[in-house]
Amino acid sequence: MTEAEVETTLAKLSGLRAAIGQAIVGQETVVEQLLVGLIAGGHCLVEGVPGLGKTLLVRSLGQALDLGFRRVQFTPDLMPSDILGTELLEEDHGTGKRHFRFQPGPVFTNLLLADELNRTPPKTQAALLEAMQERTVSYGGVTHQLPAPFFVLATQNPLEQAGTYPLPEAQLDRFLLHVRVDYPTAAEELAILSQTTGSHSAEVPRVMAGEEILAVQALVREVHLSGDLIDWINRLVRASRPGDAAMPQGIASYVRWGAGPRAGQSLVLAAKARALLHGRLAATREDVAALAGPVIRHRLLLAFAAEAEGVSADRVVERLVAGVRGPGA
Repeated sequence: MTEAEVETTLAKLSGLRAAIGQAIVGQETVVEQLLVGLIAGGHCLVEGVPGLGKTLLVRSLGQALDLGFRRVQFTPDLMPSDILGTELLEEDHGTGKRHFRFQPGPVFTNLLLADELNRTPPKTQAALLEAMQERTVSYGGVTHQLPAPFFVLATQNPLEQAGTYPLPEAQLDRFLLHVRVDYPTAAEELAILSQTTGSHSAEVPRVMAGEEILAVQALVREVHLSGDLIDWINRLVRASRPGDAAMPQGIASYVRWGAGPRAGQSLVLAAKARALLHGRLAATREDVAALAGPVIRHRLLLAFAAEAEGVSADRVVERLVAGVRGPGA
């Protein structure tokens, strides 16, 4: 990319963020993390109690992008073929011969909203594994390529909600970021009441097309990340594993299983993507620290001691960031 093209791209990213803000009140951090996931080429798991606008947020992102968009409502009776597609038996009217034809499912799109992913059993959850990792779907011995870009935004209710199934570790590891949606502030909630109970509904303009998203995803990999920061990311991830000498004192009893190498890859890309969103071509310590929680929290398997003492995965990550010395600390 030329310097002028980079400046145009950065301006469009700023416009994309502003477009989503026309429909979403507050939640700046959540919007930023979703955009980080998109331009880093990963997928996002969005968690929050019902009624916080998770689905509206994802829909608004879909409206701002000139991409194919499909929504799947995950329910206990949903089958893998309802997502991936199925084979239909057809007859050639000329020859009378019968043959199978693959009918693509809703996963064959650019932006897939997997709404309430943890409402469906593990068998159906697992149907997304290959699609999310390989960007392909294998059916009947044939591999079908998914369109590019391909971005899964999955929402889930907290596991304390009735009728939910915990996502398996392999599924969780496919998500670049685990985004938490909290309750709005008093001022934000007042604005929500005012904006959503009248006759006017916010229109989200189209800002970027698929080719531009692919160009941004390529540009993210060109963002500079110093060797010191990469080393810090590596030590942060390794320190999350029980038995590692760098694990900060006091958290070993809370973690049964730490983050794998994919966490380090994800944190590098996420930090680069956040820098680009902020108009910078070099990532900083702040970018790494801001995204350590969303990248690592869902990749930790906590021990019973953590649950008994009320220690969350976020708290463990906070101690990792504070306890593993990084550049500039």
